[in-house]
Order: sequence, then structure tokens, then C-alpha cells
Amino acid sequence: MALAWSQCFAMQAQTLPEVSLLRQDTAEVVLPWPVNVQTRLDSLMTDPLLERTQLGLMVYDLSADSVLYSYGGKQTLRPASTMKLLTSVTALDLLGSGYAYRTYLYYKGKIARGVLSGDVWLVGGMDPLFDEKDMQVFAETLHRVGVDTIRGQIMQDVSFKEEPRLGEGWCWDDDNPQLTPLLMSRKDEFASLFKDELMKCGIFVDAPVSTGRMPKDKDVLLVCSRSHPLSEVLVPMMKESDNLYAESMFYQIAASLGKRPAEASHARQLIKQVLAKAGVTGVQYRIADGSGLSLYNYVTPELMVRLLRYAYLKRDVIAALYPALPVAGVDGTLKKRMTKGPAFENVHAKTGTVSGVSSLAGYCRAANHHFLAFCIINQGVMKNADGRDFQDKVCEAMCKP
Repeated sequence: MALAWSQCFAMQAQTLPEVSLLRQDTAEVVLPWPVNVQTRLDSLMTDPLLERTQLGLMVYDLSADSVLYSYGGKQTLRPASTMKLLTSVTALDLLGSGYAYRTYLYYKGKIARGVLSGDVWLVGGMDPLFDEKDMQVFAETLHRVGVDTIRGQIMQDVSFKEEPRLGEGWCWDDDNPQLTPLLMSRKDEFASLFKDELMKCGIFVDAPVSTGRMPKDKDVLLVCSRSHPLSEVLVPMMKESDNLYAESMFYQIAASLGKRPAEASHARQLIKQVLAKAGVTGVQYRIADGSGLSLYNYVTPELMVRLLRYAYLKRDVIAALYPALPVAGVDGTLKKRMTKGPAFENVHAKTGTVSGVSSLAGYCRAANHHFLAFCIINQGVMKNADGRDFQDKVCEAMCKP
């Protein structure tokens, strides 16, 4: 059953009519499909861009289960946002697309004549989709249990993850997301926005904001919780390359070990386990974060292709991952690329861009209906457009007849 999703592509390929190696009208020799692709890719290796930059490229024929082309496939390079593939495949493999991000509202104390004498607890689970509607539900539910005045404290429990708000190796002057377990509409202002919403509901708040770890005892009562599935985080994370969503998923992976606070090292451990299952052994690489913002991330194109192959063979993983990837000329970060020609709509891949690095990794459908996995990393490019143009040429070469 694990191969069912992928076999549909292989079966399509098997139904293609055989092509004669000699065209009757021109007597021109027609090369077999793999040789055609390899020849086209070889011609791109003379691009002047490669005289001054590094290239790591690997193309894997998933239908034939064999390497189709490699140029610097074992080079250790920075992945940029293609790092999100490691995060998403690991999360889908270990947690599943239905895994729920949760944020909780509790209280401890007594309610008498509308007055809560005690504390309200906001317990974060690093849900990047928590928004104004969710906050409104928090306030309205508290009001429905009979609270119109709070005399105590508004307590924030941010023990879900480790304390640092920035990832390892992030540049201080970048537009970095704040990695806190309590976010509302991407803002690190959860408690103050909660107090605003309480007042809109007619709840008077005479309570300062503090931070601590919620006690685990029978006197702490759940008011309500809000949740969003991993599948809803995955799509904008991949289509728009959202770094906050990727880091939130990175820490969901970490939290699956059951340790609190969840640490980046826990996520790295689990990603490495998935890579090992994908056949990545004896390879030097480094995982620093979940988004690709870090300067300390290093992978090889071969590693990325092995991961993509592993995802392809896991029915539940590929069923969620493939639709979430940007589509050439259609949507996401590939909407304005490859808008015509054979690569149009046939390339589903994750883009990556940081200073000096441009990358693209994912899947494409070849002219013979074979399904390919590929990774292209251009490193040392001063103009990211140069890397993108080269990657688009590679995709055209893979998709041409």
C-alpha cells in the first residue's frame, strides 16, 4: 500500500507507446528519454554562472528508482528555505496532518457574584494560526461561566518551549519572527490583547500580567481551548515560505518527545531519525532551525533527494506534502516563475533564498510521465535572480520531451 500513490505515475509511464530511435521523415536519430535529459543538463553545466559560484544538483527518477543526474550532489551547502522540507516531512511522518496545535484558557480561584478571585491562565502551544476569532471565543466563554470581574493575575504559561525567541544562527538585523508559545495574529502581545478582548465582553480586569508555570492540581479548571490542524499550518508555510509557521512546526516536532520545555535539540534529534530512515547515513550535514533562516544549516542535494524519495513512498506524507508545495506558474513563491513552457504546472517545489544562496527542491513530472525528485542549490550567487533563472532552466530541461 505504501507504493500505491507513486505507482500511478509508473503505470502511466508503462502505457506510453515505444518511440523509434529513427524518425522516418528526417532520418534524425532520437536519443532515449534519459539521455535526452542528461544531455540537456550537461549543456547547462557550461553556464558562466558556475565559473564564479557553487552548484549542487541531483535529479532522481522516482518511477525508475534510480539517479538520473548529479552534479555536485554530495556538496555540503546551505539549503535556505528548502530546509522547510525537512521540517514538514518529519512533522507529517511523526505527527500526521491531523495533529492539533492547541492554546488553553484556565482559571484557578472562586467565582462569586460575577467576581473571579483568583488567576486566569493562558497556556501557549505555539499555534501561529491563533487569531482574533479565537481570542473572542476565550473572552466570551469566560464571560459565559459567570465572570464579569477578575481580581487576581493574568498568568502566561510559556513553558511549551525553551526561552530563546530567536533561532540559532539567525542574523540580528533580519526580519525574524518571535518564537514564543503565545502569539495572536503573529504578535507577541497575547496577554494585553486578551485583556482588551475581555473589556469588549464587559469583563472588568483588575489583574496584572505575569508569567509562570501553571500548577497541576484539581483546583485549576479548564475554561476552553482552541486548536488548528497541522495541515492548515503546512500550506501557507510551504506556499508562501512562512518562517514563523515553520518554526512553530519545528517545536511541535520537539514537543512530541514529551519533554518540557521543548528544545531545538529535540527537534534536531527527531529530524535526524527520519533522515536515517530515508537512507541518509555517513553524510555530514547540520540542522540548526526549522525554517532555513540560520546561517548554520548545511545539507547536500543527495540528502534532500533521499528525503523527497522517502516522502514519495509514504502515502500519508506525500498526500499532504505535494499539494502544499508551490506550483510553477500557478501559486505561492513559484507563481511568477516558469509561467509557460514544459515546466509550467509540472514543477511542485520549495524555493529557498538567503543572502548568497538560491535553491529549489521538490518534484516534477517529465514528458514521459515519470515522476522526478530534484534538488538545486546555487551558493555564492550575488544576484538571487541568477540562481532562479538557472533553476528554471534545469526544470525546463527535466520536463522537455
